[in-house]
Amino acid sequence: MRTMTPTLRWTLFGLLCVAGIFNAMDRPVIAILKPDMSADFGWTDQDFGNLASVTQMSAAIAFLFTGWLVDRLGVVKSMVAGVSTWSLAAISHGWAVTTAQAVVSRVGLGATEAFQTPLTIKTVTALFSPDRRSFALGVATAIAGAGTISMPFLIPALSAEFGWRGAIIIGGVGGFVTLALWLWMARGVRFEDGSSNESSGAPQSDRPSRYGAILTNRQTWGIVIAKAISDSTWWLMGFWLPDFYRRTYDLTTQELAVPMAIAFLGSGAGALLAGWASTRLLERGWSVNRVRKTVMLVSALIVVPLPFVLTLDAFWPVAFMMGVVMAGHQGFSLSIFSTITDVVPVAQVGRVTAFGAFCGNMAGAGITFVTGMVLGAGLGFVPLFLFASVSYLLALGWFQLFLPDIRRHDAVPG
Repeated sequence: MRTMTPTLRWTLFGLLCVAGIFNAMDRPVIAILKPDMSADFGWTDQDFGNLASVTQMSAAIAFLFTGWLVDRLGVVKSMVAGVSTWSLAAISHGWAVTTAQAVVSRVGLGATEAFQTPLTIKTVTALFSPDRRSFALGVATAIAGAGTISMPFLIPALSAEFGWRGAIIIGGVGGFVTLALWLWMARGVRFEDGSSNESSGAPQSDRPSRYGAILTNRQTWGIVIAKAISDSTWWLMGFWLPDFYRRTYDLTTQELAVPMAIAFLGSGAGALLAGWASTRLLERGWSVNRVRKTVMLVSALIVVPLPFVLTLDAFWPVAFMMGVVMAGHQGFSLSIFSTITDVVPVAQVGRVTAFGAFCGNMAGAGITFVTGMVLGAGLGFVPLFLFASVSYLLALGWFQLFLPDIRRHDAVPG
């Protein structure tokens, strides 16, 4: 067995984050390349919207299974299964010549991309000591944010050179290359969850078979419902922020690039700052309970002023405030994921993470539907922003009710 040095830990973690960028790249690709793909397939706007809905629903449903698989397989086999399948699903878009084939590719991509979240949390749990996990998760989120910001610039360049099919295929090939590098670096390494990258097949200690263990746990419901409430605002901003800018400031598609970049920069900065602060406070002797809930409270409070943007005439202060809102979300979300690594036994981390992501996706589907109704009724963004401003405080209240005292799980795998 190879020794797990700090350099090796961060290298394996960094390659996982790179794989995550290729994972995330496959979703915005079709939004950015919509004109070219619609021309080839003869899609209407309604067809395109249906395709996006199918992708999100397949991802949400898949979360019910990918978390179980990640727990079942362990870090190494989950890395192989996750990256291989979502890369193949991405590449299959390049071969699609009919709408039916494109739909199958999107369903496959949505389902396999659902590996990413539980795989990341599981890997962070296996690679890092408890006090370092928050910082690692913050770095992962910041890297993902940087990748998101780069997409509107990178994807058109790839499409101009290789066509829209080539741009999507490159994303899938990049996933396979990253996986090969990760496996090479992980050779002979034994992870904390009992999995290893050896041909002999080291015993896997995590062999869960049922969801019952997490569904009957009070802490699970504290985590996943808090995740659903807080994710409502994330999906509200993710789906409707461009429309808000268009309606309020008459921005064109090209003019949206900078304010949306500010929003995602805020997202990444919030995660990085929350992760760094959490780790520093833990190292200074703060209790896990105090650290997690302090970061969640601060994150919730900075979102409270959101409705005041509707009273501002100047655009840039509004764009800055939206960046702050996104930062608040990521600080809150990071604390929820960190709490999973604190209180959930390692054999259940994947399932609890994925179940939380499923609930968050369902809440996202709900808020996007409600938003359409609210705007259609002529009520504007006022009630939506009022809800968003208190959503994190509501989530924290629920979280406190079910997890009044966060204590780390002491069980050691195996």
